[in-house]
Amino acid sequence: MNAPETTQSRPMPHVLNTYGRLPIALAHGRGCWVWDTHGKKYLDGLGGIAVNTLGHAHPKLVPALQDQIGKLIHCSNYYEVPLQEQLATKLCELSGLSGAFFCSTGLEANEGALKIARKYGHDRGIERPEIIVYEGAFHGRSIATLSATANPKVQAGFGPLVEGFVRVPLNDLAAVEHVARTNPNVVAVFLETIQGEGGIHPSRWDYLRSLRALCDRQEWLLMLDEVQCGIGRTGKWFAHQWAGVVPDVMPLAKGLGSGVPIGAIVCGPKAVNVLGPGNHGTTFGGNPLAMRAGVETLRIMEEDGLMANAAHVGGLLSGGLKQALSGVAGVVEVRGAGLMIGIELDRPCGVILQRAADAGLMLSVTADRVIRLVPPLILSADEAAQIVAILAPLVREFLATP
Repeated sequence: MNAPETTQSRPMPHVLNTYGRLPIALAHGRGCWVWDTHGKKYLDGLGGIAVNTLGHAHPKLVPALQDQIGKLIHCSNYYEVPLQEQLATKLCELSGLSGAFFCSTGLEANEGALKIARKYGHDRGIERPEIIVYEGAFHGRSIATLSATANPKVQAGFGPLVEGFVRVPLNDLAAVEHVARTNPNVVAVFLETIQGEGGIHPSRWDYLRSLRALCDRQEWLLMLDEVQCGIGRTGKWFAHQWAGVVPDVMPLAKGLGSGVPIGAIVCGPKAVNVLGPGNHGTTFGGNPLAMRAGVETLRIMEEDGLMANAAHVGGLLSGGLKQALSGVAGVVEVRGAGLMIGIELDRPCGVILQRAADAGLMLSVTADRVIRLVPPLILSADEAAQIVAILAPLVREFLATP
């Protein structure tokens, strides 16, 4: 008889090596703070990459999710899901749009937006519809969203890419007008209101207003990706509301569920009826647990005044960083809106992730040279000051090193 297989002799399962992870495993969190499995405490300046809107273990969210788990987690979109209607109604009320489709991720929301644009074009008799996208854009890692994305490093090894995209520089209206004059197949403009992975680059508000007018003249769809910058992060429900425009299609995800996977495509009158039964679908999207997370997130944000907090504390954080880093050689710019802040340096700065973690602060580096802060919207003024106190010396020390 063979000896029983032991844990030591049995090969251990492995997670695919798709992330350049730090050697930190988190155990629990409370508010804007998290603790690792060794008991070390960190101030969370990353918020799960703009996901943990309400921080960790929020005292209003936790019992609501526990209640829902005790009732129904998942059923199927074969049946009506009343919480979908509730969340869709609220999103339409907040955005001025007409209807919503629910999925599970920002990638799915963006993929669905691309399908809407193509179907919209085909319905108008355009056989090979094309979509204007942007330099610096990031919309996801599926083959279609990867093709709409502008990062060659992300695209490398996955060709051939999907055709049907025309790329232009951000905030360059003349470039879009040139496409309008020369390309009759264009059906939509697709951009992040504030580029996230591309380095926290905002679209100018006057540019968005001009785009809205151009799309109206051309009968194009204006599709604004608010996956990272939406849900109150900039101090309004959606970042484009600072420009006073209303898109035709708005993908959402990340902060909408405060950590529970959720995505949404919110559509205006020109787009809301483009897709019909059989044109699109999802297994997990719109499940009761995710819908309850979305409903409760928006409710708590309203009750606790978190948009005003994002604007106020974000201003303190941005202002504090600008003051602390003023005149420091190598600091290119501190930019962003609300609690979506980027600090661009003149050189790659990926090592700051580990140095910040060692100092008890979680953040990310994107576009190689931009330190990104997207903390929970419950961040306090004192916690913002602590971020500045930890991060500014790290940046100065890093830039002073040859």
